[in-house]
Amino acid sequence: MQPSEVLALPMPPNDANATTIGDYLEALLLAVWDQGEGFSGKRPFGDSTSWKWDVSTALVQGGAVEVTLDSDGNIERFDGAARDAVIREAIDWAFHFEVPPSDHARHAPRRW
Repeated sequence: MQPSEVLALPMPPNDANATTIGDYLEALLLAVWDQGEGFSGKRPFGDSTSWKWDVSTALVQGGAVEVTLDSDGNIERFDGAARDAVIREAIDWAFHFEVPPSDHARHAPRRW
């Protein structure tokens, strides 16, 4: 899956009210910036669940990361390293993607 497709994957309901993974990561970065030293990496959007789990759920539901399910349909095995690699690639792409000058209006302000 391409980084732009990862960023466009829909998010499950979350405390950032983000609709896509890209929106969620943007909200996370803005929270770091706005809250400064008061930023809580454990609960960046208040009394939320694990924010990495929110993103992980979206990645699994979107088919970007595979999981192994047990006989009851519960997650038995999840590759956190694969999740991190997919997200790191998407973040890197978001900050280093270049749009040809003729396409700026079509791609602005979001790239995903």
